[in-house]
Amino acid sequence: MRQAGIYSRISSSSSSGRRGSQQHSLPLARIKKIMKKSDDGVEMISGEAPIVFSRAIELFVEELTRKSWMLAAEDKRRTLQRDDVVSAIHGTDVFDFLVDLVCVPDQQNERKESPVGSETETVGSKRTKVGP
Repeated sequence: MRQAGIYSRISSSSSSGRRGSQQHSLPLARIKKIMKKSDDGVEMISGEAPIVFSRAIELFVEELTRKSWMLAAEDKRRTLQRDDVVSAIHGTDVFDFLVDLVCVPDQQNERKESPVGSETETVGSKRTKVGP
């Protein structure tokens, strides 16, 4: 669902012109380059479009971080880990477009075959001790 309040703040700050003190946390030239590379038909991009994209990217990263941080906090950790981000992507419908880019933490490691005569056996992606 579109949030009009957020967009209005973006457009009002960009329509007021570029101020010398206004800093963008993401490089606008890089965003513009990615935009042009996305499709052969894109030739001209206005000066305001990368600013809106920059803010959208910031909001996206903030939301993904917030969801990931909640998972880390549930595990009583103060360090955000890759598995938290992957779990947040898999657990939130809005991030479904990212599912193909990340794999489930348990599927991260390929199954390794145990050497002949070894006392370990591969179960999923974890190795377990076989025998007494």
